[in-house]
Amino acid sequence: MLGKVRIVTDSTADIPSEVRERLGISTVPLKVIFGEETYLDTVTIDPEVFYEKLAQASTLPTTSQPSPVEFSDVYQRLLAEDAGSPIISIHLSAALSGTYQSAVIAQSMLEEEADITIIDSKSASYGFGLRVVRAAEMAQAGESKERIIEAIEQLERDSRLFFLVDSLENLQKGGRIGKASAFIGSILNIKPILSLDQEGIVTAVDKVRGSKKAMLRIIELLKQSFGDEPVSVTMAWTSHRQTAEELGELIQREFNVQAMDWTRVGTVIGTHAGLGTSAVFMRRL
Repeated sequence: MLGKVRIVTDSTADIPSEVRERLGISTVPLKVIFGEETYLDTVTIDPEVFYEKLAQASTLPTTSQPSPVEFSDVYQRLLAEDAGSPIISIHLSAALSGTYQSAVIAQSMLEEEADITIIDSKSASYGFGLRVVRAAEMAQAGESKERIIEAIEQLERDSRLFFLVDSLENLQKGGRIGKASAFIGSILNIKPILSLDQEGIVTAVDKVRGSKKAMLRIIELLKQSFGDEPVSVTMAWTSHRQTAEELGELIQREFNVQAMDWTRVGTVIGTHAGLGTSAVFMRRL
């Protein structure tokens, strides 16, 4: 008889620790590196400390994916606990990180009879974290691997995400845009609205002058997908919650919101998105 499905993810899913613990989600941390100091995301550094360090840093930290061995260790532990348990492992977009590939290599290192499904979310942060949570809820309820995979594929189709970036500075430092564009953007108070395309690549959906106009533009974009349908919303932020709260209030007024939750954008995604970033993750119910 097959055991209960076990769910694995990585730390960029930005799932609150209490939710991970309650649902038994195994999480493999990425690393964030400030100079000579290396930290394990969600393990040896939390967002509060990270954003304080980021604000003081003269150069951007770097990030690093987990090794295949780190994934293999987690898979072997779960298989040792229950050899009959299928494992579903859901990860950060392969277009953004080698994390997914590390998981695939780890799978190949194990015995062929191990039932491990590796999924490239083609998303980031709670954009795929909400799928991990849904998968874990279904696993706890005893649903089959096939039903869980079908449900999270549907959830992918039913979800949208947008990041409102406060500044172009981190994108420029990370090589995403040129220095001239960053300079012009800071002068004109341009606020980029980012999302991920179907291939899991970060894309600028729009660039709007001023935070208020950017928020209204996000409302317009979400209306195109959801209209007046009942939705569930998760709001997230990096260093300053105020913008996310303002956007959350607008969303509650404009949409048929049945539930609104909050999470923190973690250290790895925050490295590239930068201070002052807010995000909205919306799904139809």
